[in-house]
Amino acid sequence: MQIKPVILGTIAYTAVTFPLAVLWHVVLFKPTYVALGYFGGEPSFVLGFSAIFIQGAMLSAGFGFFNIGGRPLGRGLTYALVVGLFFWTSHVLAFAAKNALSATPLFFILETLYLCLQFGIFGALIGVIYDKQAPSATVNT
Repeated sequence: MQIKPVILGTIAYTAVTFPLAVLWHVVLFKPTYVALGYFGGEPSFVLGFSAIFIQGAMLSAGFGFFNIGGRPLGRGLTYALVVGLFFWTSHVLAFAAKNALSATPLFFILETLYLCLQFGIFGALIGVIYDKQAPSATVNT
């Protein structure tokens, strides 16, 4: 396993996801999430950042084992679709199953849009990062 694309992917995931999470959940839609019962108090930014950083490292390392043909962007987006769907089931469905939400369909819509943005951007970036780290093919003439 090459370490450089894992490090770059971790940085990319964290740099995309943490600001997006704060902007989405705490700035743009905070009143909606509070009304939905999403927050049980003030969010812990340190724990949130830590979770995102660890996710970024694991997802970036995992991409190296995701062997699918195609162009880098397509490979990255396909990987993001697979892991994003897993995150959606554990983040959205499980949360809704465990908590009494005031408007479950609205929660589903907001979180699905958020995860599509998060994983769409990450998928594009991780595909490009791994492509840039691949050894160049040399042609003998």
